Amino acid sequence: MDLTKDFIKIKQPCADGFRWFLRHHHEGSNYQDLLDALVQADRVNDACWLLDQFGPTNETLILDHLSASAIVFAGSLRVRGNVDVDSVVRVGRRIDVGGSIVVGESLVSGDDIRCEGNVRSNGRLESGGRLKAGWGIEANGDITAKADLRAAWDVRCAGQLKLNGQASVGRDVNVEGSITCAKSLLAGGALVSGGTVQAVEGISVLSDIDCGMHLEAGWGIKAGGAIQARGAIRAGESLSAFETIMAGAGFGVFAGLNVQMGSWESSARVCASQKPASLMSGWWAGARDV
Repeated sequence: MDLTKDFIKIKQPCADGFRWFLRHHHEGSNYQDLLDALVQADRVNDACWLLDQFGPTNETLILDHLSASAIVFAGSLRVRGNVDVDSVVRVGRRIDVGGSIVVGESLVSGDDIRCEGNVRSNGRLESGGRLKAGWGIEANGDITAKADLRAAWDVRCAGQLKLNGQASVGRDVNVEGSITCAKSLLAGGALVSGGTVQAVEGISVLSDIDCGMHLEAGWGIKAGGAIQARGAIRAGESLSAFETIMAGAGFGVFAGLNVQMGSWESSARVCASQKPASLMSGWWAGARDV
């Protein structure tokens, strides 16, 4: 794709960025060549803006490894080894990495991110499709995925975790902000959140659930340890913990919110080591056997 000055002007670029383009590419430029030139000129934000305006391409960049200050690529990126980038990784389509990814500022793709090793971003981490790591996932900003998230190890997030699919995590999920999940949230360890946790389907963890505000699931909630929230606990179906279930001061514990009361005994059971003091709905079934 060739970009002329008139074509770019239609998109209403900032004055400084357009002057740079006129000085360096007055006769126009190939799309990816212009993205590369902007990055080399330390105008990474302008390169990201350009990608937002003109969208992805079907090109694929294949590398043995990637070590750079920044990269903005309109197509797909495939790296056989590790990715180590000081600031921004911005890709129009998918990212496939055979090793690990370490990014200094932000990691954003228009489609899937698949990594055989660890994924770490010191800023935000955003996948336009699925987000999959063979090891763990860590971000010092928000983590967003437009489809499923899968990690064999921990997921750690200093911001908010927002998923349009299912989360399947081999170990702990530790999020400083809130968690919203359009499907189920499954973890092989503990689930810790500093804000509200909401799952449209179910929540199941093998250890404790510790929630900084409300805990909500459209289906059931199950923990291999204790369930604790600083706000209300709301389950559309059953609610089960091997240890205690405790809502915040002045808040209630609700099970069976999406089940007819006549079906509570089978579909809205509440199991814990002791009956929650603030149990408002559901069928109290006593302690869980396993």
